[in-house]
Amino acid sequence: MNHFNASRQPMQAQRQNTAPGSAEARKVAEQLMDAMSALLGLIERETELVRAGKVREAVTLEGKKQELSRNYVVAVSELKANQAQLAKSAPELLSTLHRHHDAFRAMLQVNLTVLATAHAVSESVVRGVNAEIQKRNVPNTYTAAGRRAAPGPRHITPLAVSRSL
Repeated sequence: MNHFNASRQPMQAQRQNTAPGSAEARKVAEQLMDAMSALLGLIERETELVRAGKVREAVTLEGKKQELSRNYVVAVSELKANQAQLAKSAPELLSTLHRHHDAFRAMLQVNLTVLATAHAVSESVVRGVNAEIQKRNVPNTYTAAGRRAAPGPRHITPLAVSRSL
């Protein structure tokens, strides 16, 4: 479900009408597009897996995600270094890159929202389990005023959670 493949046609059509002097700038822009497309494809896959509850499979994508993220950062750095040349030689390409980058950021936001939701749900489950464990370990006593006594620190049992899936 990579949304960038379909949107690359305008850039390829623009490439045919370019002057030879802008070849380096276009190469840098193309590297950024490739980096965004590859990273986006992986992020979309991760989002699908997390939404389906297949967190274990999503975690296996971490190494590739780091590699593609590094490629993206390098491509953005190269684009920033050549931005003036690109703005002079191909301003339409620069505006196309901005539009693609805006779409890329929107899709990243969806991914981050899904990951944050999964994190909040899992944290809520762990907190709920911990609360139930603590209820069982605390003595049921009352104060002289007839209120439930707060448990002391010696009655609280730590909860150990394995982070390995």
